[in-house]
Amino acid sequence: MGSLLALASALCYGVADYAGGLLSRRANPAAIALTGQVSGLVLAVLVAPFVPSPGVALADLGWGALSGVGTGLGMAFLYKGLSRGAMSVVVPVSAVGGVALPVLAGVALLGDRPTPLAWTGIAVALPALWLVSRKRGEGTDPAAVPDALIASVGIALQYLALAQAAPSSGIWPIVAGRLAASLTVLPMARSAERPSPRLGAAAALTGGIAALALVCYLLSARYQIVSIAVVLSSLYPAVPVLLGVTALRERLTWPQAAGLLGAGAAIGLLTLG
Repeated sequence: MGSLLALASALCYGVADYAGGLLSRRANPAAIALTGQVSGLVLAVLVAPFVPSPGVALADLGWGALSGVGTGLGMAFLYKGLSRGAMSVVVPVSAVGGVALPVLAGVALLGDRPTPLAWTGIAVALPALWLVSRKRGEGTDPAAVPDALIASVGIALQYLALAQAAPSSGIWPIVAGRLAASLTVLPMARSAERPSPRLGAAAALTGGIAALALVCYLLSARYQIVSIAVVLSSLYPAVPVLLGVTALRERLTWPQAAGLLGAGAAIGLLTLG
């Protein structure tokens, strides 16, 4: 059951990133991100009462809210990067950073001691990021990679903060997180033109899928050891990358392809470690 939930999380994340990237090319990225976060908030509020939560402390909601700030920043800059960069480049860069940064923060702030596998993953991630960003494909704004790196910081904060919430809190920290994410994105989207009703509905569906991905991940981690849940759910970049190359016919140079392989290896090493 736990493995299926983790794979469902990876699939949902991948689909959400792919759909969000396409929508961000047709409407303001911040507006798409805000619509998605509000939709995720509604879904989380509807689901939370049905998930056991014997003890919800104020601190748990605080960690959830801090996680949501990371989510808001991560999604806003991820969609911004996807609106002007190749999907098969932006998503892996943000994913590698989102995994590597929590490891480094754990060592510096939480006293964690990474295994040799984790350190190897960090060493692989650095040249992988360089190779991926060395040469952009046709029609790709050079600023897309920095956007992805900023998104990775938000994603890292999301995971670091959410991990501090107690299991007894159920998914109420996710509710607090979706609210905080919406408030974080709101200033960026305030002056943006609202998406059309059709695009708005699609963005809302995308946000709901992203929130469902996070719920599936948390539940899967309670059925099995966390390392397995993380490894399986971290497979999500494969979905937008494959769709970007096949459906959107995005072209990759050989250095970029090597960088993407390195990014995949880094994610696996970091999560296994």
